[in-house]
Amino acid sequence: MRTNFDFAPYRRSTVGFDRLFDLLETGMRGDGSDGYPPFDILRNGEDSYQITLALAGFRPEDVEVVAQQNQLTVTGKRADDDGKSEYLHRGIAARAFERRFQLADHIEVGEASFDNGLLTIALKRVVPEAMKPRRIAIGGSSPEPAQIETQHQEAKAA
Repeated sequence: MRTNFDFAPYRRSTVGFDRLFDLLETGMRGDGSDGYPPFDILRNGEDSYQITLALAGFRPEDVEVVAQQNQLTVTGKRADDDGKSEYLHRGIAARAFERRFQLADHIEVGEASFDNGLLTIALKRVVPEAMKPRRIAIGGSSPEPAQIETQHQEAKAA
């Protein structure tokens, strides 16, 4: 069940988040994909995330994970059957897929593992030192007494 959510109040009170709100609105409407393959996004800690995709019937060599700029793309294409098997019912999806994830700034894709039909991709937020908050010292309008004495002695010597 999808509900409509109005992001207008947030758009008015923030600057530079237009892309994020566009992505959220697109995701709520549906991104054109049919929901295959299903996936989970898990937050493991303050700056650590994990994406898990359910890929029943796929092997690790059938799947490709590509990280480029702020986008993670997972594609899969199963090898063709050898034609020796005759299916009476085929309920496990075997179709090719492409799933894209838009990543926030400073999110780095770590390792990927494939176990029991689940592809797990580790993500970590790595904020550069220049972007981290830092405390700024507040100076006074008049120099410290030690600085006044030093300036006075320099003036006498000249």
